[in-house]
Amino acid sequence: MKKQIVAVVCSLALLVAAGACKPKPKEPAPGAPGQQQLPPGHPQPGAPGAPGAPGGNVMMPKGETVVNVPDAVKGKWKAVVLTVEDKKAKKTTDYTVSLNSELKIPNSNLKVVVGDFLPDFKMDGLNITSMSNELNNPAVRVKVLEGDKEVFKGWLYQKFPTIHPFEHQQFGLAMKSAVKKG
Repeated sequence: MKKQIVAVVCSLALLVAAGACKPKPKEPAPGAPGQQQLPPGHPQPGAPGAPGAPGGNVMMPKGETVVNVPDAVKGKWKAVVLTVEDKKAKKTTDYTVSLNSELKIPNSNLKVVVGDFLPDFKMDGLNITSMSNELNNPAVRVKVLEGDKEVFKGWLYQKFPTIHPFEHQQFGLAMKSAVKKG
């Protein structure tokens, strides 16, 4: 009887151990085809605080986002070049728009309000800044109005145009480059 109990216990232990040794599903390597790269300063997928990270709900900081343009960047840039795509006309046009000014998109009721430019965008919680004055991760803050209604508010990234893009049925909007002063 003792041998039977020992045999049953050993069998159960083997079953439990076998169930615990299931291989983990393989995740694609960073930069693998089909994986979207995020700009520096954004939480990478799976990282704590990133959307879809394991562990349930994502805790986002509460409060107002603060943009801090460092002294090394202030006054060094005068404009950005925005590319406007007219999807119906299958045409793109580049516009040089001064910082803190507006662009009325021709043949539309869209207006782009251009705000801060950060040559080396970095976001840490609710704080947004530039790590340097080098064009490592250029981004411009814009607001798009259709008539009197705000239809987009966010950042356009030169090197990552598909991150938080402006979406509209007829027009596309992207940051092409930045223009230094002097």
